Amino acid sequence: MNAAVEAVVSAKGLRKAYKQKPALDNTSFTIEPGRIVGLIGPNGAGKTTALKALLGLTSFEGDLQVLGMDPRSQRDELMNDVCFIADVAVLPRWLRVREAIDFVAGVHPRFDRARCERFLANTKLNPKQRVREMSKGMVVQLHLALVMAIDARILVLDEPTLGLDIMYRKEFYQRLLEDYFDEQKTIIITTHQVEEIEHILTDVLFIRDGSIVLSSDMEALAERYTELLASADTLQAARALAPIEERSLPFGKTVLLFDGTDRNQLTALGEIRTPGLADLFVATMKGTYA
Repeated sequence: MNAAVEAVVSAKGLRKAYKQKPALDNTSFTIEPGRIVGLIGPNGAGKTTALKALLGLTSFEGDLQVLGMDPRSQRDELMNDVCFIADVAVLPRWLRVREAIDFVAGVHPRFDRARCERFLANTKLNPKQRVREMSKGMVVQLHLALVMAIDARILVLDEPTLGLDIMYRKEFYQRLLEDYFDEQKTIIITTHQVEEIEHILTDVLFIRDGSIVLSSDMEALAERYTELLASADTLQAARALAPIEERSLPFGKTVLLFDGTDRNQLTALGEIRTPGLADLFVATMKGTYA
């Protein structure tokens, strides 16, 4: 990451425990402006606690600056430039479209009602319609319209597409990318569905047991890690190069994951490719689910 650019989030040595169990354990990371960052980890890893710290919703020890402000003491000012969305599938069923617009207009100073209504004009939603009368796809469209109309510098999404089927999850992220994101905005996403956000991320943070175990932009990740598809004939030679993970495939093939290994050495042993984020996640979290 470019150190000359002032970070929108700078966290150093964050600590937070619940009943003596650390949720944040000397956690440090930076996020630059104009990035889409995936904060990824298993249940209980500290994702939600980290987001709550960023949003000034929980106490913690350590140094945290968000847009140059401390969320603990400057939360009201900070929230003028931050938008937080959790789980688009849980809008109250009794809520009408116009009531949702009125509510967001009343709580967020950077909400642009005209922009929201322009977005809704391209859908089949009408102002009197209640959430219970909508399909899941319509609920996503309403939530997107509300999000798109907030001119926030940081958008925080905590498991935003939980409970939606794959078609609506893909639509949500695609519209976010096409209609909302620009270099003035920063998006932070937590999710379990790694494969679905991989194509929109610029950076990734893996969190495990309250600590950041991997922090990288996606380009550096692709250069650092390599997967090798080895046959029975080349498997022992491949293992001698110290893979960090391996898994068996049918017909005697084995996939081995390497960290920083010379690709010229690997090419002689079989087919190589850039690993998917999900495979990297599983290798990094090995033992976490034991």
